[in-house]
Amino acid sequence: MTPLLSRLRFPVGSSRGRRYPELSHPYRNEFQRDRDRIVHARAFRRLEDKTQVFPDTLSDHFRNRLTHTIEVAQLARTAARALGLDEDLTEALALAHDIGHPPFAHAGEEELNRQMSRFGERFDHNLHSLRIVESFEQPYACFPGLNLTFEVREGIVKHSRDIAPGESPELDEYLPGQRPPLEAQLIDLADEIAYNTADLDDAFSAGFYSVEDIGAAIPDYAELAEFVDTQIPGAAPQVRFRETLRRLIDALVTGLIEGVAAAAGEAGVRDHNEVRLHSSRLACYTPGAGRLSRALKSFLYKRVYASEVLTAERRKSTRMMAELFEFFLQHPGKLPPPYAERAASQPPHRVVCDYIAGMTDGFFRRTYRQMIG
Repeated sequence: MTPLLSRLRFPVGSSRGRRYPELSHPYRNEFQRDRDRIVHARAFRRLEDKTQVFPDTLSDHFRNRLTHTIEVAQLARTAARALGLDEDLTEALALAHDIGHPPFAHAGEEELNRQMSRFGERFDHNLHSLRIVESFEQPYACFPGLNLTFEVREGIVKHSRDIAPGESPELDEYLPGQRPPLEAQLIDLADEIAYNTADLDDAFSAGFYSVEDIGAAIPDYAELAEFVDTQIPGAAPQVRFRETLRRLIDALVTGLIEGVAAAAGEAGVRDHNEVRLHSSRLACYTPGAGRLSRALKSFLYKRVYASEVLTAERRKSTRMMAELFEFFLQHPGKLPPPYAERAASQPPHRVVCDYIAGMTDGFFRRTYRQMIG
């Protein structure tokens, strides 16, 4: 396939570089080195025991935050390759996009944000991801953090939304008011495709609905399922579902690739600099794929996310998180040594938030039992 947008590819040689200069590597470019540093980070490994949507009490076959991240990287690389963009930059950003997620998925993020709002602050997993790669990870002797390139750090905080000038003083260096490279813009929609289709898969496996239920709510899915039925009549429901699901993923990824190509052509942008200066983002679906994605979101919200099973789990986990947060605020000496030392010189609520955000689900439960019972 001829790359569609190779003129918009971000050239690795144009990188603004690292905060702490390093010698180049003999056989890996800068974005490849960033990718490898992310994969070897402790925070990346901890994603294995962080909830995506379904708790591990229901099944050990469901996605966790790490397997979700791998799926996002696979989808994003496919789109980048088809469009002629930089696959290494795209992959590094995909692998880092959830590295700052706290335990218990979005419920955990919302609870930490509620706790921080008591002190006039907020918790955002993208900002926390930046803090992880800038300072919390300490694998190297010559500099703090992972010392990633500017473009990867920028993409971590801007892959899902733009930053307005003056919005966040701590992010002023990341070109507020400008769009990130097109490689970074792909990540949010690749993420959306990955979690929509994975949640559909996991919830079907958990018995939340049937193939017919999905088709009744989503006409585009019904068309795909009907085609599968003509190809393999009499197949078991699980086989029918899996065959339809892979066609669904293909339709969404194709819609993303074609949507980006059409938007870039309409905008008339000629290179990566014009992508930055364009009035809006260029990453988008075709109208049909966008309609399908919205229908999937609506179905999943009604049949999965708002279900009593997951609602009860969210209530339990957020209650525990609020209790542990308050416990450490009242007893900062109970924090492990590095955090206890920080709490003596920094706002305790910030230190407690950082400590809890870095926990896996399993470590959180063990700490909760140990401290509260």
